[in-house]
Amino acid sequence: MREAEIRRLLAANVLSVFSIILSAVVPAFIWEGFTVFGAHLSWLCICSVCVTIVNIIVSLVLKPNQSAKRSSFTHKISRFLKCCIYFFMSCILFHAIIVLYGAPLIESVTETFLFAVLLSSFSTLQCLCMLGPNIQAWIRVFCKNGATSIWESSLQITTVCSILGAWFGAFPIPLDWDRPWQVWPISCSLGATFGYMAGLIIAPLWIHWNRKQLTYKSR
Repeated sequence: MREAEIRRLLAANVLSVFSIILSAVVPAFIWEGFTVFGAHLSWLCICSVCVTIVNIIVSLVLKPNQSAKRSSFTHKISRFLKCCIYFFMSCILFHAIIVLYGAPLIESVTETFLFAVLLSSFSTLQCLCMLGPNIQAWIRVFCKNGATSIWESSLQITTVCSILGAWFGAFPIPLDWDRPWQVWPISCSLGATFGYMAGLIIAPLWIHWNRKQLTYKSR
């Protein structure tokens, strides 16, 4: 396993972490009174957009899973439209799952959907940028020993960390502390964000420490 490839992964992941930090810091300079808690819905949108832009740039510049086949312009347009449809379907699916786990069905619909968009940006978007609209490839990557590159291993780790972070973030909501960050979905979205950032840092370090044991086979 090449060290240069691990360094590229680390650089891409650090860039993603900084984009999330900037999404919470930069708006405060141009938006008076902006805080992650006070304007949480706006921050959800800003963070999702930042993560989306960085993931697209990384996939275009570094091309972690570049196909050897050249595709036509029509195929690229079709692929792009499929990715947009898959991302929207992912938002709807996450929204439904979140409601099934106890989120308000009618009240706070906007909050729940924007939280679903954030989760999709942390998980589905990476799959689309790396694997494209290929459900079979997604299933393969998230099966045991299904990753065929360090990028796919990183995808596994960051996705799992994001979902676990969102799940753990729900624990403080029912407590009677009356804190501003207990309002739905602040603690869950912050948990998902911290989980995603942790996964971005953990992934290249874990891959580096286990590089001798990791053997990837093309499939």
